[in-house]
Order: sequence, then structure tokens, then C-alpha cells
Amino acid sequence: MAVSEGSFKESRLEVAGATIQMRTAGEGRPLLLLHGELGFPGWMNYHKTLSASRKVYAPSHPGYDESQGIDWMMQVRDLAGWYLEALDDMDLDDIDLIGFSFGGWIAAEMAVMDPSKFRNLALVAPTGVKPDEGEIYDIFLNLAPDYLKEAIHDSNSCAEFELICPEEPSPEMLELWEIGREQSCKLGWKPYMYSLSLKHLLHRLKNLNTLIVWGREDKIVPIDSGRIYQESIPGSVMQVMENVGHRPEIENPDEFSKLITTFLDSK
Repeated sequence: MAVSEGSFKESRLEVAGATIQMRTAGEGRPLLLLHGELGFPGWMNYHKTLSASRKVYAPSHPGYDESQGIDWMMQVRDLAGWYLEALDDMDLDDIDLIGFSFGGWIAAEMAVMDPSKFRNLALVAPTGVKPDEGEIYDIFLNLAPDYLKEAIHDSNSCAEFELICPEEPSPEMLELWEIGREQSCKLGWKPYMYSLSLKHLLHRLKNLNTLIVWGREDKIVPIDSGRIYQESIPGSVMQVMENVGHRPEIENPDEFSKLITTFLDSK
């Protein structure tokens, strides 16, 4: 895990009947960041930039990293409902919400359940919707390092690639990746990494300021899924970042952070 000492506070938070890892930093309007399918990536450059003007909350989902698992949680919609209760327990409202990949699916489900809870929604290459063209990459048939290499368009020019995918991962990192894959398999296996009903419910977000971000070279979730998200959410805007793959926040953190900050400041 990439850590800049003193840049954030890490704690164990008891909410909605579970104990989870939480990282917080900054001051101002609450900004909730939901990680992808392998767990929390570490405190990266985009976390630092976004926390300069907002109060960032970056949890590990229940069952990921060192967060307590929840036995009754069997699908993404269950996790989304749990998060809404957790936000109630944290006394948070008028929240800016960003979800990355699998976390984008969770974020979309949360917003569909309670759109009034959120001020802005940004979905970064989310799973959750079946593309008409192409297929979502199967992380369960491939090892985590192989997946991470496919997720990055050009690892040689990605300054933080070694942080999220070291050449020789520690045993602890390998274990956390496997924990994440196992939990994502439990929640998103059938149908694989999408919901049969979500796209039909996204119309509920018609009054929620929504941005969809995709990398032009995404090999994990086809860009066609982004088209479906954008067409299903009235008034939403889709921004395609060039020369990046599935992790635009890692591959080009400066452009990504500027795009997100401009969007969040627009309302």
C-alpha cells in the first residue's frame, strides 16, 4: 500500500453493525471514494489532491482489506444498502460520491436507492452494466498482477504503477488481493460483474449531477458500458480521457483530479 505519512488518518470505524477500515483527510464538504475490486489501492496522488479542498472519506468495503466481513451480504445491492446505513450512522448528507470500477457499481446502486443523499456523483469506468459490444474482463480467471497490468494502458509512463503493482509484491499484498478477488466474486459473480436491473433504474438519477469518466484504452470494462450509463442517466455527462486505460486516476492523476474538481465545483 502506498502511504505518505501524515497525509491522512486511518482508523477503525464501527458503523451499521460492522467494523471497517477508514482513511480520512482534509476539511470541507464530504467526499466519499469507493475503491475497486481488489481493495483499497493505497493513498495515491489523486487522494492527496482531492483532500486539499474537501473532507475525503476512503473506506475499505466490508470484507476487503482489514474490514470486517458481513455474512448476509451476498450481492452488490446489499453492500450499497449497507453503505447508506453507514452514512446515516456517520451523520453525513449532501455528499459528493466517486466510485471506481467495482466501486462505481456500488456507487450507482447507492445513488439509485437514495439520490437525495448525494450532491454530485462521479462514476469512473464502473462495472454494473453489461456492454452491448465487448465483454468485461474476467478477474477471476487471471491473477491480480495480470489484471493490474491489463488495467494500465502504459505502465512505463505511469509514475504510480509500481505502487499499485510492485514487481515483487509482498506476501501481505498478495493476500489482500486474494481477499478482494474472493469478496468481489461473492458479490458480483452471477451474472458476471453486472446487474440485470440497474440500467433500468438509473433514470432515478435524473436530478443528480452525474459525471461518467472513461479511459479511451480501457481493456477491463468496455467503453460501451459508459455509453449505456450515460444514455440511462438523464442529464449525465461522459468524459473520455485519452491515452489511459481502466485506471485514469492512476495513469494521469493531474488531468483526472482537475476534471473531477471542476465537476464537483460546478454545483
